[in-house]
Amino acid sequence: MAVIMIFFEQQKQLERQAMEQAIGAAEKALRQAREIERETKERQQKLNSRGKDKQEKAGIAKIMMNSLRNSAERTSAKLKEVHTEKMQGLKEELLQRRAAKPAILSMKFDWEESGLHQGKRLFSATAMNYEYHPGQPVWKNPLNWQVNSGERWALKGNNGTGKTTLLKLLLGQLKASGGIVYRADFKAIYLDQDYSLINSKQTVFERACEFNKQGLEDHHIKNRLHRFLFEKADWEITCSSLSGGERMRLLLCCLHISQQAPDLIVLDEPTNNLDLDNLEILANAIRQYKGSLLVVSHDSRFLEDIQVTRELVLR
Repeated sequence: MAVIMIFFEQQKQLERQAMEQAIGAAEKALRQAREIERETKERQQKLNSRGKDKQEKAGIAKIMMNSLRNSAERTSAKLKEVHTEKMQGLKEELLQRRAAKPAILSMKFDWEESGLHQGKRLFSATAMNYEYHPGQPVWKNPLNWQVNSGERWALKGNNGTGKTTLLKLLLGQLKASGGIVYRADFKAIYLDQDYSLINSKQTVFERACEFNKQGLEDHHIKNRLHRFLFEKADWEITCSSLSGGERMRLLLCCLHISQQAPDLIVLDEPTNNLDLDNLEILANAIRQYKGSLLVVSHDSRFLEDIQVTRELVLR
């Protein structure tokens, strides 16, 4: 019997590996197709622009130029149609591959409602600035900004534009050097790209227990871990060995165990260390979250997926 069980476990492992490889291949093909589509579009635009310049210099009649332009547009349209069909086929294949992993796509997070009413002012700043050194303000133009409960913000800006400083001011970790600032009493959680809230020295199970404020029995905690795709063999693994996606899933699991949804979630470049599957898990969780959201990211697709509707661009 033991030999049979080992055989079936090995078969199950091989099937999982084959599934992961198939999904990885489908994701890679889709990424390559998107890149080819982008390169083809840019190349066609350059060719069209060069052709127009040459025609104008050669003094080609307007009617001939219109005919050539129409021909180029038909060629571009045909190329776009071919790429669209190919992309659609690849997307459908990827969806079919992922459908074989129902635990990921059907994962429910059961976020509690934030205790704050919609529209409550969480943070406001009028002519706000901050100086790490006297006479050297972070922003050339002081900031005016307000965040209300239930809003979803994207924070954008190049390196050195003060995004981290603004986050610390919002979270109450810094006090403004100038201007009028109001900060309400609210519960916030900050998630960076390394998901540093996960203590690397603890095991997966120990970290989950740290968030057990409602006195759940051990088997309930283990059920929650299983729900977030941590099998029995994973429970005693040290968190330092977890991948970025696994750290993210464990943190989501811990928040679920705590049963205390924060009023504000701050995501700082959350997609940097995630593969497509774990990116979908995070997006799914954030879509179900009803509180306030601030995301530092330039990933427009992710921002759209999590239904961000406002943005602040720092310069």
